[in-house]
Amino acid sequence: MLKSKLSRLLSLLALLLASPAAFAAGGPAIAGIPLEFFIFAATLLGVALFHHYTLQVALSGLVTVTVYKLVFTGFKFGAGFAGLGLHLAHEWVTLANLLCLLMGFALLARHFEKSHVPVVLPKYLPDDWKGGFMMLVMVFVLSSFLDNIAAALIGGAMAHQLFKGKVHIGYLAAIVAASNAGGSGSVVGDTTTTMMWIDGISPADVLHAYVAAGVALLIIGYFGAKQQHAYSPILKNAHAHTKIDWARVGIVATILLLAMGTNIIVNLHYADISDSFPFIGVAVWVAILITIPVRRHDWELMPETFKGSVFLLSLVVIASMMPVEALPPASWMSALGLGFVSSVFDNIPLTALAIRQGGFDWGVLAYCVGFGGSMLWFGSSAGVALSNMYPEARSAGKWLRHGWHVVLAYVIGFAVMMAVVGWHPHAPHKEVAPTSTAAAEH
Repeated sequence: MLKSKLSRLLSLLALLLASPAAFAAGGPAIAGIPLEFFIFAATLLGVALFHHYTLQVALSGLVTVTVYKLVFTGFKFGAGFAGLGLHLAHEWVTLANLLCLLMGFALLARHFEKSHVPVVLPKYLPDDWKGGFMMLVMVFVLSSFLDNIAAALIGGAMAHQLFKGKVHIGYLAAIVAASNAGGSGSVVGDTTTTMMWIDGISPADVLHAYVAAGVALLIIGYFGAKQQHAYSPILKNAHAHTKIDWARVGIVATILLLAMGTNIIVNLHYADISDSFPFIGVAVWVAILITIPVRRHDWELMPETFKGSVFLLSLVVIASMMPVEALPPASWMSALGLGFVSSVFDNIPLTALAIRQGGFDWGVLAYCVGFGGSMLWFGSSAGVALSNMYPEARSAGKWLRHGWHVVLAYVIGFAVMMAVVGWHPHAPHKEVAPTSTAAAEH
């Protein structure tokens, strides 16, 4: 049944591509919107409807978009296979970093789980809904100095132990939202804020994102923890004789410290080459390799993790191919809208475009594009990574129905930030680089 639905979806995409009414100057379009956006939307719809076939749908969407751009519109850096090659050469560092982090942090999360820290943790957490709330606060704090993917995966591993493997989808949404909120005000906590830092924006200029992020944390923390407590209460009694495996804790710390240290050193001292090599991802795997003698890594996780990673990378590549050539004029309204857009489209190209355009309040933008992706499970890398651990989360309908408090938190957090801090746009800090001829033509 699902295979026939998938076949009909792909047939619909083929009909759209072949429709003469869809052609317009500069490539096929519907109502003035380039057709590749509809292909991407159809791919995301397929992911939402056929969550048992997410990899197949994502790869089908990637092939469809690639063929379409080869035939009709070309790529940012040129037409044909040469343009495709240049595009992939431009994106490979981001993709390699993401692949290394997803694969490496899966091993990290397993070491953390086997360290027995999550089993002992209930001794220090309240045994009612406030225990789940405090765990979300911990995820928020972790993400402020660590990549939000790692914070979400660590939170997922802790939740698996604390709630005996029964984790409510609303609470999973809260974990993702807490990790994205925690990284929104820190230039080492999220890829988007790190991009701003690399480009010369001061870390102080994004710090006030925490005004909105803190309010959002209270909302998703309360409702998410209440949902989880009603679904499966926290494990009240830790095993009396359980001992922490400090060697595994050391492995986790080594991976995190090497990743974080590399991130800081490269961005502070080698910013000019930071986008030429996947330094952070390689640092994670260096840490994994040097800790092999300490404890065995669970290599058997790698095949399934790789499949989930390919799924994510497929969506990221499709998003990078979208012709997002202009944003509305910078304003608090456009920043608010970008948050909703980032729940569907990858926030990395959106952030890059906003940096190039300038004129934004960077703290407001950091909150919007960072936290906004939490509204759907595929809207942020943290959400996709956590769905590898909890496949039941790969349903957009369930995520929206049970994670409704994330949307509420986004809007209220934004409103509080506007009331308390206001909108203080920054003048463009760099001259906008001339658009290349190839990019201009396509």
